[in-house]
Amino acid sequence: SLLWDTLGKQFVEYEQMSPFLSPEDQQRRLLEFLPLFLKAWEQSAGAVVFPNIQLLASEVSKLLTKEIKRNLNGKPAAEEARLALEQLLQQKGEAGDGHLLLKSVYLLSQTDLRTMWNIIGSGLPAALMQCLYLFFTVPLKKSSDDRETNEDDAQTQEMLVQIMLKIYKEEQAVEELLAADKLQSLIIATSSLWDQCSHSWKVPTGRVLRTISKAQTKTSIVHLQAVDCIKIAVQNLFTLADTLPACDVCEAASIVLCFVKDSYPVSSALLTEFENNDGYQLLLKILLRCEGLQQNEGDPYLDEILDILTCLTTCGKTELKVSGNIVHPQLPHFDFEQTQSSGMTVKNLQPFQVLQSIFQRSNDQHLCGRILAAIGTIWAWDRVNFFLLEWTLQPINQFTDIIHFKPHPVQVQFFRLVESIVLDLSYVPHEILKKVQYLIKENVVPFCTLTALQCLLSMTQKDLLFSDIFRDSGLLGLLLAFLRKEAKILRKSAGTDLPGLKEGPEKELNVVMLKMVAALTARSVRNTVVLKDYGMVPYVKIFLDNECYRSATLSILEQLSVISCEEYMSIIIGALCSSTQWELHLKLDLLKSLLRILESPKSHSAFRTCSGFNGLLSLLSDMEGALQDPPSGQWAAVGQSCVLELVFYTLQGIAAALHLDPVNSNFFQRNGLFDKMAEDLGSLGCFWTEGKRQIHVSLEKKRTFAEFLAAAFCSSEPFPAWLKNCIRILNFLDLMVKGTLHQESYFKERKTEVGEESRDGQEAPQAQEEHPNLFAVVNNDYNVSFYCRLEMRDCTIVHPGAVCVMVRLLPKLYKEGHAQLSQEIQCALVDHVQSLVKSEKSRQVMCEAGLLGTLITSCQDAFCSDSHPLHLPLTRVFEKLASQAVEPHVLR
Repeated sequence: SLLWDTLGKQFVEYEQMSPFLSPEDQQRRLLEFLPLFLKAWEQSAGAVVFPNIQLLASEVSKLLTKEIKRNLNGKPAAEEARLALEQLLQQKGEAGDGHLLLKSVYLLSQTDLRTMWNIIGSGLPAALMQCLYLFFTVPLKKSSDDRETNEDDAQTQEMLVQIMLKIYKEEQAVEELLAADKLQSLIIATSSLWDQCSHSWKVPTGRVLRTISKAQTKTSIVHLQAVDCIKIAVQNLFTLADTLPACDVCEAASIVLCFVKDSYPVSSALLTEFENNDGYQLLLKILLRCEGLQQNEGDPYLDEILDILTCLTTCGKTELKVSGNIVHPQLPHFDFEQTQSSGMTVKNLQPFQVLQSIFQRSNDQHLCGRILAAIGTIWAWDRVNFFLLEWTLQPINQFTDIIHFKPHPVQVQFFRLVESIVLDLSYVPHEILKKVQYLIKENVVPFCTLTALQCLLSMTQKDLLFSDIFRDSGLLGLLLAFLRKEAKILRKSAGTDLPGLKEGPEKELNVVMLKMVAALTARSVRNTVVLKDYGMVPYVKIFLDNECYRSATLSILEQLSVISCEEYMSIIIGALCSSTQWELHLKLDLLKSLLRILESPKSHSAFRTCSGFNGLLSLLSDMEGALQDPPSGQWAAVGQSCVLELVFYTLQGIAAALHLDPVNSNFFQRNGLFDKMAEDLGSLGCFWTEGKRQIHVSLEKKRTFAEFLAAAFCSSEPFPAWLKNCIRILNFLDLMVKGTLHQESYFKERKTEVGEESRDGQEAPQAQEEHPNLFAVVNNDYNVSFYCRLEMRDCTIVHPGAVCVMVRLLPKLYKEGHAQLSQEIQCALVDHVQSLVKSEKSRQVMCEAGLLGTLITSCQDAFCSDSHPLHLPLTRVFEKLASQAVEPHVLR
């Protein structure tokens, strides 16, 4: 503060004495004052407390202008003049007055706008432009090391450039340049001397000229037009375009283009001059030379030219008028008449024609990609622009004919653009879609065909209307014919390892074709009928064997069930029964599909008549010994989690077919299929199958079935694997008894790739915050969420036969070496069964189903001794059931 006060007083004295001092004394005293001013500035971190700063700026700027002119005076040789300027501005020490003035102006230009106006009014803008012209146009010879050191003095150069960037932002400063005639000279110099100029001043000169371009006024535009600045620059660039590297020409041309674009909001004069002198032909020539540039080589200036071209499409005096030619059908919410214009509409087709011509004539990835991005930008400005361009120049329509020649990334970008017409503009471009369909039909480049089909798939998934459009256009028939051909190839290659069938775009194309057919048939009975009438069902099911095709194939078959549930059931049940013992993933996918269809009660009859129950039970038979502990044979490689998952979905399928279907329930019971289920479950390997008599032990503690589940899965108590598996299966049966098994979702979707082996994971407990009455066990490898009900609240028996299965498995809950644990879980299960028949309604259901005798027979051999611990609780179960019996023969 004290230093600023002292400086203020000194400058007041300077002001008072100036009228009485000679110019030399004024300059001397000002130069003596400036070092103190700079010191105060540095010590106060740029916080200036100086009331007369505008006057100081004016005085310093005038003196710097005077020194520049003095050093240039009498030096007609350009190189000599440039050297004099460098000596003035870069010299340090006692003779460094010019550098002191430059630094002072640099700091003063960073203050406020009023100070800036004082700097501009000093005549400095014109003087600095003369300096910039010399620095740019006159490269110093490289014979002197000192000169090279001065030329590379980045600090001085940056201060000079920053001053110009600050002052040339103001329109007043730009108009100050016109009298000196150096602005048009520098613009023309950039277009003619780019290969001869000072390399270190190329970028700074471009920065300064772009700043001036943004501050153009009506006066400056008239001046540049009067001296034919743009005309001469375009002519010069035509010459450079034949000789210079493409990136250099882009850099020079982008400067001229900035003046054309930035002047348009003020006046169209420079744009008109550019257009009348073949400016667009120049840009076409330059841009086509940019083919093959390495990534990022010249990209900033190439991108700038493309951005300017894009902006110029909106530079026109009159709105384009085109007659609407809307082809129907269209999406329900599309209404062209109500399409509102934002004002950013295309008014100038010439620059867009340049973009269109480059895309048609170039196969360069970066160039074509940038042009597609530009088209997307124009559409985003105003949705009307798509129609204005497509109904006049038809760019997308024409690009579709040549897109297969372009690099793959360009193809992807192009079809995303086509997709956006539907997704963003809600418009159906029928003519474009016809050409895309023809591209798919020809299949010249498989990757292009794949990308095009993915585009149509996204559209089809958006609205059901496309199911009709693509059927009527013949696309559905085309895809079916192609898939028929591929299915025949797959059938012939079954069991072989033919090259080309497993990898590559051809396989991906098959996947997308199946997805497309699945999308076309989804919710469309008519399309499904077309598929069936084409005789495609036998060919479609061939794709089931390959996991990458399976999801889409199942979607198609599930849609087939709408018109022919028997045919669907025949295919799925047949595939389940014909699958090999180790095709677990295939079986799981088929079962999940089956469960989706069984949600409809109309499918239950077809399931029964197609031997669905026997088919599912045969899956259990095929897994004999799969849950042995330890696992043996090939089952060791499969993993017990996967086996349990298959058991779950098999039982869930049976439960879904029985749900609220008395005919199926009666069929299942009458044909002894519950007994078959018990037999198959008992042979899985986790249940005891040896005929030896169990060892009776006295139980010190007795846990309930729910407590057993909690102890087995929620605590650290080491339970053997066989027991955990048994409890899971009993839990499945328990849910079947209650009629809720088909609604449960224990296992999340698999994320394993084709050929990846399953692994048996370790169970980890997981707290149940959302469902406090549920207990979850999560398998880390397969994300198995296993819920066990811990509470029983007046549960009604829905499927009494499942109770018999549980009791049939009761004596098999045994393992030598675990006698006490085995007997304890047996007792817990008996108590649980007793709770199931607790209510009168449940007992009535059991007796009406004629299952009392079956229940007694299931246990009389295993627990015939009165001394067996289970004899008394089982007797109580039977007594409860007998008390409900009406017929005497049932009691006997």
